[in-house]
Amino acid sequence: MGSLTLENIRKSFGSVEVLKGIDLDVRDGEFVIFVGPSGCGKSTLLRVIAGLEDATSGKVLIDGQPVDNVPPAKRGIAMVFQSYALYPHLNARDNMGLGLKQAGRPREEIKARVATASKMLGLDEYLDRRPAELSGGQRQRVAIGRAIVRNPKLFLFDEPLSNLDAALRVNTRLEIAKLHRELKATMIYVTHDQVEAMTLANRIVILNAGRVEQIGTPMDLYNRPANLFVAGFIGSPKMNFIEAERLGESGASTLGVRPEHITVDPASGDWKGIVLHVEHLGADTILYLDTEKAGLITARLFGEHQFAPDDILFATPQRQRIYRFDSEGKVVA
Repeated sequence: MGSLTLENIRKSFGSVEVLKGIDLDVRDGEFVIFVGPSGCGKSTLLRVIAGLEDATSGKVLIDGQPVDNVPPAKRGIAMVFQSYALYPHLNARDNMGLGLKQAGRPREEIKARVATASKMLGLDEYLDRRPAELSGGQRQRVAIGRAIVRNPKLFLFDEPLSNLDAALRVNTRLEIAKLHRELKATMIYVTHDQVEAMTLANRIVILNAGRVEQIGTPMDLYNRPANLFVAGFIGSPKMNFIEAERLGESGASTLGVRPEHITVDPASGDWKGIVLHVEHLGADTILYLDTEKAGLITARLFGEHQFAPDDILFATPQRQRIYRFDSEGKVVA
């Protein structure tokens, strides 16, 4: 079992309130990701769950039991850090088994658990190497293996891929997704990268300035954002926001349309504009258009298109995919 409940978690550092009343229920076996901009409180919240920080008020429950006064080592959690935190003088095998050794587990049990984790992570040929002899991706896998051997109730990941290059991030992301399926373990994961959140999570918790903006599945957040912040945070390129009065729309303050929900045509359409810049990405073409009615907008087209700066194009949004927001940034039904 590995359920987690947070009840009105608040955390202040002096006069600065970093967490402002967080409520959350994580089911056993769920993969939940905290995402948000820098300084939103996501890493602080993870550290409160781990017991590395004390909440100013509120309760943390693991499997229904309060753990606010339980030290980190007794909470049944394992944490994977951004910095790997490996001992440089130990090889990969000993780094993975050190926690069990310190806990006094039998040598054969340690050997068996390390072997299982190593096979799962493809580390068998690297077990005798020290961290300096490993790549960044291999070091991160060793750090993940160290967590696996403890057989924890909760896995906590604090931006584990941010030190890796783009290719390694993709590979390690696939390994973490596979690991979750195999272990069926509860995982709480912090990242600022919405792509990681969208591709890994069962549910995403979007944080902003110490508060929860919305909780939902990746596609819930993409298709049904609760407010301007969520709508602008989820999706790449980000959603276009247009002042409603520019388009003569009533009953809303701001209109939103995602770049992939805009079509362009050289001959006719709703918004006439001039191409400012084109990004040719192979699978996609991203256009930045300065339109007469809607202002500067971004359009994402599937495939390769031979448009160029200074071309005149007409952009047309999919009417059924336009979002409407009131003056406070909330979605208007």
